Amino acid sequence: MEASTTQLSGLAPTGPAVVLPARPEPIRIEPDKTALVVVDMQNAYASPGGYLDIAGFDIAGAAAATERVVAAVDAARAAGVQVIFLQNGWDPGYAEAGGPGSPNWHKSNALKTMRARPELEGTLLAKGGWDYALVDALAPQPGDIVIPKTRYSVFFNTNIDSVLRARGIRNLVFTGVATNVCVESSLRDAFHLEYFGVVLADATHQAGPEFLQQAALYNIERFFGWVSTVADFCGAILQAPPTDHL
Repeated sequence: MEASTTQLSGLAPTGPAVVLPARPEPIRIEPDKTALVVVDMQNAYASPGGYLDIAGFDIAGAAAATERVVAAVDAARAAGVQVIFLQNGWDPGYAEAGGPGSPNWHKSNALKTMRARPELEGTLLAKGGWDYALVDALAPQPGDIVIPKTRYSVFFNTNIDSVLRARGIRNLVFTGVATNVCVESSLRDAFHLEYFGVVLADATHQAGPEFLQQAALYNIERFFGWVSTVADFCGAILQAPPTDHL
């Protein structure tokens, strides 16, 4: 049954809008005011032999999540939704990671793993390396935007806010890894900057036990945004006529 207008969240539309089924209620979005944000779908986080795998995290669910991210990206491109790829990491000398005076130096599992295993020094999340690269299945295409970031949230020390505002984008649909770290951190900051954030739960994967996935989704649904699925996202945006970005 289609939700009534009083049950919908989101901005009042100024152009063609669609209703995205979501929890805790459906949200109305306009494709040309929406970006699909692909968070850190890098070898480091989603491939065997990448940083998370080396550090002892279970990445068994990453392959299925990758397939669903690909489906969401394909639908977004077809519908004229801006696709934005995020890449987390640092310069080869790790100056951007901070030194012992930075909490990142102490908490980053990649940095801790390299300190514990000196033979890995310079290989984890270093720009230009295999670990830093996006997985092969998600190569950016013309019109996509790639934004590097040096901390969990993409809204820290990047140009993403101006990139979005210049395009009139207010709705952000998040996919990627890790749900409980970079995805949730970025969505929280988006909320504080007045963006409407949605996460596609089945196109994400957590770092750590399964309960962290559920906890992150609970936080997002209850406090910071909306939770949907790839099938519902694709079904909703492909109803609208394609739109072109300047």
